[in-house]
Amino acid sequence: MQHTITVLVENKPGVLARVSGLFARRGFNIESLAVSITDDPTISRMSIVVSGDDSILDQINKQTDKLIDVIKVIDYVDTPIVERELAMIKVNAENMQRAEIMQIVDIFHAKIIDISETTFTIEVTGNTDKVDAIERLLAPFGIKEMVRTGMIAMARGSITAVG
Repeated sequence: MQHTITVLVENKPGVLARVSGLFARRGFNIESLAVSITDDPTISRMSIVVSGDDSILDQINKQTDKLIDVIKVIDYVDTPIVERELAMIKVNAENMQRAEIMQIVDIFHAKIIDISETTFTIEVTGNTDKVDAIERLLAPFGIKEMVRTGMIAMARGSITAVG
């Protein structure tokens, strides 16, 4: 089962290494990881996506919560969430292909953020399925480069990670 976990941590050097090291020592592969500072400059927010057995992941969450620099661990397993990922995809765009690529971009509510004589760079946000789908449709044109942020998530409604 896939888990999306939010970890609020002190905004200090080495904290990311300690948290990710705990996951590595327990044999969990982090599928995506996004870290950024919050509205409070002393706190960073980690959004971690991992797959694993519920009981073992529960232990990981508890051990992560015990790390000195960790403020709070939230596993969104039973919480309705809003989740998004950002991807930038640089694709070949020869003159005869440009209209077709622009139609795909429009259907996915994506944006062309850079144009060269032979390429488009496309920005798309959405859940993993949406990003995967546009990637599949652009692949036949020749993807030259792609970068994805990893999933970020928040609980729906008035629930916050801070509490």
